Amino acid sequence: MHEQLKEGPAQGLTTTDKLRLLLDITKKISRSLDLQEVLNLVMGTLDSLIPYDAAGIFVLRCDPAAVARGEEPCVFEAEAVRGYDLDELSELHLKLGEGIIGHVALTTEPIISPDVRNDPLYINAREETRSEMVAPIISNDEVIGVFDLESDELNSYSEDDLQVLMMLASQVAIIIEKVMLHEQLIEKKRLEGQLEVARQVQLELLPPNDPQLEGFDISAYNFPTEEVSGDYYDWVPIYDDQISLVVADVSGKGVPAALLMAFLRASMRAATHIGYAPHISMAKVNYLLWESIERNQYVTAFYGILDASNRTLSYTNAGHNPPLLLDAKGNAQFMERGGVPLGIFRDTRYHEYYLTIEPDELLVLYTDGVTEAMSPSGEEFGRERLANSVRAARRLRAKDLIIAVQKDVLDWTAGLGATDDITFFVVKALT
Repeated sequence: MHEQLKEGPAQGLTTTDKLRLLLDITKKISRSLDLQEVLNLVMGTLDSLIPYDAAGIFVLRCDPAAVARGEEPCVFEAEAVRGYDLDELSELHLKLGEGIIGHVALTTEPIISPDVRNDPLYINAREETRSEMVAPIISNDEVIGVFDLESDELNSYSEDDLQVLMMLASQVAIIIEKVMLHEQLIEKKRLEGQLEVARQVQLELLPPNDPQLEGFDISAYNFPTEEVSGDYYDWVPIYDDQISLVVADVSGKGVPAALLMAFLRASMRAATHIGYAPHISMAKVNYLLWESIERNQYVTAFYGILDASNRTLSYTNAGHNPPLLLDAKGNAQFMERGGVPLGIFRDTRYHEYYLTIEPDELLVLYTDGVTEAMSPSGEEFGRERLANSVRAARRLRAKDLIIAVQKDVLDWTAGLGATDDITFFVVKALT
């Protein structure tokens, strides 16, 4: 089917002439980092190298999610074409393995078809086409597209032409890869800039210092695993002897999580300033989140009001990790009471609980990045190790205790650190 090929150079050009023209094209396209400009330049000068009546550079685009939608995962898109009816071409939608160009992409082998009318692989995109030559564009051992030439004459292309087209296709692959790497670098820098701005905004949202409350030593800190963390903590003075405190974990990471964190902070602070009880605050914030966020987003949060005059913490837990309470003798208790995370259901009700923190007792609020930190063997740090770590450091100041527990987590992961953000909020009742 693909034999009886035309022999010798086309249009009287010698192989040396073609190589010289190929070198000239390569020099021209290597000066640009604009992919469309490069491909148009190739198509514009190709006719002087290998005559054609229609030509195209078709790039293979693959979308793994298309399978779930019942669509073809890989299809060809025309990046630069000449001589085709664009309306007919837009309706073609060739897939991997379909037609001559699909077969070339699938097998990575070039093809010359001297008479497309007798070629079972050919799919008609031009009524006038009689012969066709297709070469794969290969980058890093993968086909990223094809180079297609069509002629209105039978047996228009020779093996000599194919070798030249293959060399040009290899140069186009290099340029495409170079342009794509350049575009990826620009996009990476753009995203890094956005993340840095978001990170600075997030740092501004976190309290600049620890709260000062008579009879208590209190400290909090966030250890992010990405430039922008999904964890959040805050405290707000209510009266001289009262503060509100919150620790939350927003689903997801990066900029979306930070934006949701900012929304949560504003909502929680508004509820605090209005004077709602913790369970009412949670219900109000839950509704605002349910109304505003995507259905796959949610927030776990612990919110409480600490009263120094009677050493009482009134609190509500919305699906967050159970706080750790260490009594004066070092006995550990995880406070399991709470409700569902924020933002999942519209009219969730929350309950208010009370805890008296006696002298020498210690309360640790944390996020799941602590307990889920993995050792090299795949074992989680877990609650028991957290309790033991806190117990060993309970005589330290709150700030130093956080540093000590974080070091234990780091040691547990063999220096790799947790795969999720870690936040601590420590409340020590002084004697």
